Amino acid sequence: MLLDAISPFEIVANRVVWSLVLLIIILAVRRKWAPLVAAMRSGRTVGLLAIAAVMISVNWGVYAYAVTNDHVVEASLGYFINPLVSVTLGVVLLRERLRTLQWTAVAIGAVAVVVLTASYGRPPWISLILAFSFGFYGLFKKIADVGAVESLTIETALLLPIALIVMLGFARSGHGALVTAGAGTVVLLILLGPVTAIPLLAFGAATTRIPLSTLGLIQYLTPTIQFLLGLTVFATYVPPERWLGVGIIWFALVIFSWDAVRHARRVSDHTEAPSTIDELEVTVPD
Repeated sequence: MLLDAISPFEIVANRVVWSLVLLIIILAVRRKWAPLVAAMRSGRTVGLLAIAAVMISVNWGVYAYAVTNDHVVEASLGYFINPLVSVTLGVVLLRERLRTLQWTAVAIGAVAVVVLTASYGRPPWISLILAFSFGFYGLFKKIADVGAVESLTIETALLLPIALIVMLGFARSGHGALVTAGAGTVVLLILLGPVTAIPLLAFGAATTRIPLSTLGLIQYLTPTIQFLLGLTVFATYVPPERWLGVGIIWFALVIFSWDAVRHARRVSDHTEAPSTIDELEVTVPD
């Protein structure tokens, strides 16, 4: 909304450049360059992160287009579909297992996606591209299994040459935002760095710590926030069937969350309780 006048391509280019600047600052403050160097020496790791970089750049570009062209609600649908993509990739490709209630939550989520898709009356191409690009981004990040800061630094560094070419092209044509826009717009473009990098750092850290299927369903929080922004900030009309779809999504989230809490308590109780007589502490009087 604040950057409507700027091309989505230039927005994505600025996201790459300023994200990389922030990541370099973080690495400099932490003084932990060794993991980054080790990751860059692995051709397999760099290859996986290169694919991830392509996926996230496509995702950024389509999302920037959607927001600047008043398709915020359709973009939110993409992130409603994305968790199902992540769950499917986790189960099919990574052999992750779901408990019965988790399968129930997934099935309910699928019904919600069908309801939301049907409400548009056409294939939601923006939604589908966003869903699959971010789903595969998470998959390749998990397979690469590199620290959040290191992996995102490599991804943005790989995209940097393209980003600089795009920014230079806009500048030479006389439409470069950093050259022609006011100070306020320049500040907003620079802030794209932390706004982009911080959530992706959290996402990257999560992909190496929890199952992709679990991460996928937690991601329903993002499109819900986007949906509410489209409703309130962008004043997008939401027909009753979309409200129904969002309600079903949240019902699925309640089921999944309740099952996760219940399972965590069971694991905790099992860990704390001694499983054999040898584990019992025996006190012998002096």
